[in-house]
Amino acid sequence: MIRITKSIMIVALFLCAANVGAQNLKFGHINSQELMMAMPERDSAEAKLKKYAKQLQDQIETLQVEFNKKYQDYLQKKATFTDAIREMKEKELNDLDQRSKEFEQTAQQDYQRQQGEYMKPIVEKANATIQKVAKANGFIYVFDISSGAVTYFSDQSIDILPMVKKELGLGVVVKK
Repeated sequence: MIRITKSIMIVALFLCAANVGAQNLKFGHINSQELMMAMPERDSAEAKLKKYAKQLQDQIETLQVEFNKKYQDYLQKKATFTDAIREMKEKELNDLDQRSKEFEQTAQQDYQRQQGEYMKPIVEKANATIQKVAKANGFIYVFDISSGAVTYFSDQSIDILPMVKKELGLGVVVKK
């Protein structure tokens, strides 16, 4: 009987200790998209990306103009072509159309790659600052509410966005 009582007391002691420890846990949340929108580096990256997109679009338009010109020329002279020349012209148009489509696909992939390269240092800076603030303020978890993965957070979860903005020098007054 004494063993059972000791065992129950030990279990109760562990449960009380675990409950006290759990009360000291700090959970936070942040909207990383809102943070990224506030970072001035994003404007620079978007301007570079817009310029790159314009260059790609100009090249696509040049290919389209070339195709349209050759196609119109083909339509105007089609009646005068022999079968062999007509076949050759049609093959040339098909090849040009195919190259144009392939270039559009490659351009889209290049744009996405370039977007990743321009945004990577900004994302890394934001993540590093979030980690720094979380660690300095004793958070054990910080959930990103912009990803949609967190479906609920209570009032006890602390929004660390103001703290992160302050750390980045974005002129936000921290509420506690």
